[in-house]
This record gives sequence, C-alpha cells and structure tokens, in this order.
Amino acid sequence: MKRVFVKNGHVIDPKNKIDEKKNIFIENGKIICEQKNFCDAEIIDATGMWVVPGLIDMHVHLRDPGQLHKETIRTGTLAAAAGGFTTVCCMPNTSPVIDNAKTVEYIIEQAATKSPIRVIPVGSITKNLDGEEISPFHEMCNKATRAPDFEDFSGYENSHLHETRNICAISDDGKTVANKKIFFEAMIRAKKLNLPILAHCEEEVEIIARDLILARETGAQLHICHVSTKRGVELIREAKKNGQRVTAEAAPHHFALTRNEENKNDTNFKMSPPLRNADDRDAIISGLRDGTIDVIATDHAPHSEAEKNLAYEFAPNGIIGLETAVPIAITHLVKQNFLTPFQLIEKFTANPAKILALDLGHLSENAAADVTIIDPNEKFFIDKNNFKSLSRNTPFHGFEVFGRVNYTICKGEIFYAR
Repeated sequence: MKRVFVKNGHVIDPKNKIDEKKNIFIENGKIICEQKNFCDAEIIDATGMWVVPGLIDMHVHLRDPGQLHKETIRTGTLAAAAGGFTTVCCMPNTSPVIDNAKTVEYIIEQAATKSPIRVIPVGSITKNLDGEEISPFHEMCNKATRAPDFEDFSGYENSHLHETRNICAISDDGKTVANKKIFFEAMIRAKKLNLPILAHCEEEVEIIARDLILARETGAQLHICHVSTKRGVELIREAKKNGQRVTAEAAPHHFALTRNEENKNDTNFKMSPPLRNADDRDAIISGLRDGTIDVIATDHAPHSEAEKNLAYEFAPNGIIGLETAVPIAITHLVKQNFLTPFQLIEKFTANPAKILALDLGHLSENAAADVTIIDPNEKFFIDKNNFKSLSRNTPFHGFEVFGRVNYTICKGEIFYAR
C-alpha cells in the first residue's frame, strides 16, 4: 500500500493535545510514529498548512436511496472529500426511510463501492418518520453495542468501541417526535443500546426543554442538532452545568449569517431552522467558544435547481455545506479570533468521534490514516460551479473566504488533492 510522508505541517490533534509543527508518516493505511525510509513515499510539503485528523460530519443528507436527482452516495461523498471530511453520518429521511436493516445494508453496500470515505447511517427513531411506531433499533444496529464512559467526556480512553455497529445514532431527521410517550420509550430503548439520539427540535426552545427533561428521566444520550437560537444555547448550557448528558451542534450558516443577510428573492437562503437575529448568531458563537456547543456539522441538504427555483414559500428548506464548511468556519470563527485553530478542529474531529463512540478523529500511532490538510490563509471566492455535489443550493456563492482544503486522505489513500 502507498506510503505518504507529510512534512513541515502544523499538526493539530485535539484528542492527543498536539498543536505543533510535526511530520506525519502513513504506511499500510495507518499513522506511524517511527520514521522509516520513505524514499519511495509520496511526499506532501505542508509548510504553512494545518495537518489535522480527517474531519467528521455527523449531520449529512445524501438523499440516497430515493432522491438521486438531488445527490447520490457517490456525489455526496466526493463533495465531502473535497471539503476535508473523511467520515459522514447520513440522515434517515431518504425514500425509503432508514428504518430497517435492509435499507441500512443498502447504504453500507453502496458506500463500499462508490464512496472514497466512510459513510455511517443514522437510523430513524420511528418508522417512516411518522412519529407513531418505534423503528427496530436493535435490528439496524446488527446487535452491536458500545458502552462509553460519557461522564468523562474529556476523553474516550475508557470507552468500549465497536466499529461493527451498522448505525451510529438514531434521529427522526427534519421532524420532532411529537408524542412524548413514544419518544420516552424510544429513549429507553436507545439507552439500552447506547445509541445517541440526534434530536431535531423544530420548535426549538420548547422542544429542547422537553427533550432535556425526557433525557434526564431516562438517562438517554441526547444530542441537539443545528442549534440556532440564543435561548436554545442557554437551555443546553444550563443542562450541562447541572451535569446532564447532552451535547449539541451548530451549522456554519447559523454562525455566519443572520436575517439581515437573507434574500427573499433567493431560495438558497431558505433553511430549517431559519436564519435568526444577530443576538442568536452571537449566542451560537459564544456557545462554540465556551464548549456549550460541541460540534460543527453542516446539515448538508441538497436540492435540485428546479426545486429551489420555486417561489420562496414553496421551495424546500435546506442548503448544501460540505464544500464550504471549512472556509466559512475559518473565516467567521478563527480569523475573527472567536476560536483558536485547536478549538475549531476539535469540533470537527475529536468531539463528534466521542459523541458517536468512533475510534476516529485523532492521529495516534496505528490509528486509521484519515488526514486533512488545510491552508488556513489562502483567500478565494466560493464558486458553486466548481462543487463536486450534484446540487448547487448554497447562499455562500461569491463569498470571499479564507481556508482551502488541499488534501483529504482516508485510510491512507489520497482521495482529494487540489
């Protein structure tokens, strides 16, 4: 297998608390610490660049099966690789819904032959996402479980990790499980399988408050998706201070844009949750800074041009984000001194890996050689016409940004090189 020698880069590995200039060696798909004779290796000079663990996006819509005019596993994962991601978790609102073992197996099989990176399905909480009958979690998991020491969230050395699990979490993506009794029972079942619940709180403040109560009563591991309001951040912060088992994510559009930038003549600004006020945007940034919000996830939601060309009220919600997440985050968080590079990379790597109990997101010796190389200072204009994604629905077209992904390496293979 190919050897790769990445030299002179600034290595940022939050799990191992590394933040220094260092060389990285890759052999047989693994990170190796001992320098060997790399005269036959492919050499990457990463001078002036960040060398980081492969990024993990725990909130992606690949639209496959059923909506292949929007995205496929192939095009979506090519977009992910171009954006620096080596692992994506695909949400269950496909057609058919990811609510059974057969659909889970379809995605795994498709990814094995068509994806350059890892694809891990997220199973649905309820069958057909209708909120009425709980999906067969155990069947979708294929009987594999895990038991992380969640209380010690500073690390996952004591976790028992099982990569044989076929799904990494459950979610009724895009919908709230309105029936409290059903959601309560789903939480109990998820806890037995140590499955995180990725909660979509469409009526954000009210449902976050409800879900926090249910999670506290059941002991379930709750993760709040795409937090977008000041009050939502406050509720999560308060729950964490009280020792509750909860994590949260924010999407780049919610810390980079507000309603002031929204263009009602451009449906690429239509999303769910919608863009909020400046106070909400500032609260999201504050939550990222103080650790209330653990993860940056894209909520990559491709739609066709014909669908987005409908009148604003009829156009579907959602924007793509895999190929813009890194530059938007660097531009709006690091260059504005809200986050250090170390903090930013932690939210793209170590933290999602901890939440999902994946032995990924780090550059330890013998770890899977998933590596992303980023030039944080390169300035460019985002051009949707150059995207690998099948769709083009982004509000960031034409934005001037910093931070270019130059290489994405997954399992020791270079799958993206600019």
